[in-house]
Amino acid sequence: MVGVQAAIVIVFLALVFTGVIGSLGSAGEEVDGARAAASRADRFDERRAFATLREQVALGPRPAGSPASRALAERLRARLPRARFQPVPGGLQNVIGSVPGRDPRRTVIVGAHYDTKDAPGFVGANDGASGTAAVLELARGLRPRSIRPTVVFMFFDGEESPADAAEFEFEEKGLRGSKVAAAQAARAPRRPEAMILLDFVGDRDLSIPREGNSDERLWARLRSAAGRVGAGRAFPASILRGEISDDHLPFIAAGVPSIDLIDFTFPCFHRRCDDLSAVSPRSLDQAGEAVAEMLRTL
Repeated sequence: MVGVQAAIVIVFLALVFTGVIGSLGSAGEEVDGARAAASRADRFDERRAFATLREQVALGPRPAGSPASRALAERLRARLPRARFQPVPGGLQNVIGSVPGRDPRRTVIVGAHYDTKDAPGFVGANDGASGTAAVLELARGLRPRSIRPTVVFMFFDGEESPADAAEFEFEEKGLRGSKVAAAQAARAPRRPEAMILLDFVGDRDLSIPREGNSDERLWARLRSAAGRVGAGRAFPASILRGEISDDHLPFIAAGVPSIDLIDFTFPCFHRRCDDLSAVSPRSLDQAGEAVAEMLRTL
């Protein structure tokens, strides 16, 4: 939170004079509130992240391999530093970029999936677009050699299982892009020291406890970082009941300590109400600032 009211006014006026306020149309009032409630640090631009989220939703449903998903992949590659495609079986593709750190021997992965559930009318504002928007903004805001490890940013294709797959087949038939990325990471001369996954990070009532598969030590560092930037309430000390199957699992299997930022109490999970009305720029800011601070201290 900004501690002094005058600081809020100064930031607000600066945004007005630079023309940023109003650029998101109907979301402008919400974004103003997000700025007023911003964390002590300001390394993450929630305005630009929310605009990226809106842009994805405007593409409509984006199941893996669809024209909309491919169009999004091209946009991500164009905006991601040092970006390339990584082939995934079935004609899919991950989008991978990086920002070099001061120590070339160290690597950290930050990732999200960019596909949506293959269901009629499902646009995945939170489940798909929020993590993608946050990771892209983290990449765009990170200056080369500003932190010690090199950060590899990954956008996974095919996290969702195909439409004809049963729910119990998710780990077998889903996580397609992360399986490829994790296998390649395991073969690297130096295995990545951490993997940070962002999934449901945009819902309005954001509360992300640690889920059972997430590394305890890394999660403790994330919570400490969130506290330092004023986002601690979004990361309670509680532990989610059960374990979440998500894109961090292949990295865990490859021996990479991993955490998953996912608010699995989200009421619109795989429902058509996962649209713009379900997400908030303030939530993106809380997650983004926490991860940005965590990366700074690794």
